[in-house]
Amino acid sequence: MSTTKQRLKPEFEWVDQHGDESIRYLDHGYPSPLVRWHYHEEYELHLITETSGKVFVGDYIGNFSPNSLILVGPNLPHNWISQLDKGEHIDLRDRVVNFSHQFVKGCESFFPEARQLAPFWERAQYGIEFLNADTIARAVELLEDIANYGGFRRLTRFWMLIEILASSDNYRVLSSSTYIPITDEKILHRLNQAVNYIFESYDSSISLEEVADHVNMGPTYFSKFFKKATGQRFVEFVNTLRINKACEHLAHTDEPVTEICFSVGFNNIANFNRRFFHLKKMTPSDYRKASLDALYRG
Repeated sequence: MSTTKQRLKPEFEWVDQHGDESIRYLDHGYPSPLVRWHYHEEYELHLITETSGKVFVGDYIGNFSPNSLILVGPNLPHNWISQLDKGEHIDLRDRVVNFSHQFVKGCESFFPEARQLAPFWERAQYGIEFLNADTIARAVELLEDIANYGGFRRLTRFWMLIEILASSDNYRVLSSSTYIPITDEKILHRLNQAVNYIFESYDSSISLEEVADHVNMGPTYFSKFFKKATGQRFVEFVNTLRINKACEHLAHTDEPVTEICFSVGFNNIANFNRRFFHLKKMTPSDYRKASLDALYRG
């Protein structure tokens, strides 16, 4: 095993962008080899078109659904994991636009107006989720144009899109400012293995030792590795996943709270209630009531 003093050469995901284009557009289905815990030098604007699941951006864990729209800054690890039935395949899950920081700085050097976007790019370093329905609807239209056209028309649609997103005041910054990304390829591969295993097993009595064994690490080393890589202790990470899943059940089913508690992996109701209140600042019953109120108001 390498010592911590050994300097490991970081390896980035290469974004294959042609020399005659300022931005790159791509789309893909799910499952896909592109879906994994990874990072790259470019900004990435990411629109989900189908499926729901969990999104990971830096040390943030949350839910996504169709029309989820997130901008990820350079070198910020990210992943979207859909919840599908075994063997199910989606042809188009993601629309993605990549562009470099050098492109942004170049525009600022030629166009003084572009410098007004500096706070927007700063927020993007930690990931931004856009929440306004009208903003997202307009973004979906512009991404369709970006997908269908190239050349200068694509570029003008891109800047229209950025202006709309930057002017929106209904957004959420995702990763914490203290998060330090891991950029070594071997470490990212192991972290990806661990996160996928946790996602598949969080509703059982999963343990740190079990996941450490899955990725061929000793428990003590894995504990330190996981905290450094995600910004969260293993137990915090698992409990956040469980609480997020409980919120889905509370909002969309009439299952009893006790039943939900056990179905998402907690083994006693007191611990579940305590963890839920810590993360959501309300009880499970109050969360269900708030969800129903929002539904009926809509």
